[in-house]
Amino acid sequence: MIVGVNKVFSHDGREYHLQAEDLGLEQACFEVRVYDKGTVLWRKKVAYNEVLEKNLPKLEQEESLRGLMEKTIQTVQAAIAKGKLAPPS
Repeated sequence: MIVGVNKVFSHDGREYHLQAEDLGLEQACFEVRVYDKGTVLWRKKVAYNEVLEKNLPKLEQEESLRGLMEKTIQTVQAAIAKGKLAPPS
């Protein structure tokens, strides 16, 4: 399947690179990473079995996975904005 989402999120004078990358059908998950100046601040694997269980055509499956990635990235952005994911001082 191999899809991904990349965003730059500016907050409090910093630019964070948010990345979601598919780890493949064998693992049925994607990894979300938050970078600050090239350093990984946070990472998490997110399963997407529910997307696969729908047995959608390939294009729709990829769109559904991309939507889940985008939603996860938005949640991470909110966490950064609330100060829950901050670089070490």
